[in-house]
Amino acid sequence: MPSEPTILAFDTSAAHCAAALLRGGEIAVSKAESMTRGQAERLMPLLEEVLAEADCNWQDLDAIGVGVGPGNFTGIRISVSAARGLALGLAVPAVGVSGFEALADLAPDGEIPVIVAPRDQVYVQLPGSSPQLKSRDEAESLGPLFNCSEPASQASAIARIAAQRWATVQEPPAPLYIRPADAAPSRDVPPVLLDG
Repeated sequence: MPSEPTILAFDTSAAHCAAALLRGGEIAVSKAESMTRGQAERLMPLLEEVLAEADCNWQDLDAIGVGVGPGNFTGIRISVSAARGLALGLAVPAVGVSGFEALADLAPDGEIPVIVAPRDQVYVQLPGSSPQLKSRDEAESLGPLFNCSEPASQASAIARIAAQRWATVQEPPAPLYIRPADAAPSRDVPPVLLDG
């Protein structure tokens, strides 16, 4: 195993599609695009662009890094399923990295990493505690907050963290959900099934 792995990392847990390639201990390429929908269609072409720009191909990868949330339910499912599929197809490990871990890698000392949630709320995880959903006011009472507004930087942080863990990863990545989905069951009456 190389001491400095080549890691392709990506994240679609918010209104963006972001990717970064770490090679030789440095971020070779990072890209991000803002989008409220369309991540499923854009993710694979974006990954191809990142690889091409770094003059790298799929077989050069030692591992996949992926942001597992919390955040947008559909976006998280897109990234995690893509990472698991790529890892299986390439026979490399996929490393899940939470948004809190990625933000902690970027946050200035003394600032608390938070992830924006709907309805003027934020996801927060204090050291030694479980992730929580809090109102922005509640979170601000804990101290200065840090939220990354640069998805390419977050994808780069995911790549760096995945590079530290890839050789010992045991389980495939899984989504990190803090709150239930906003989607409600259909109110339509299901059709009557006739026995034949």
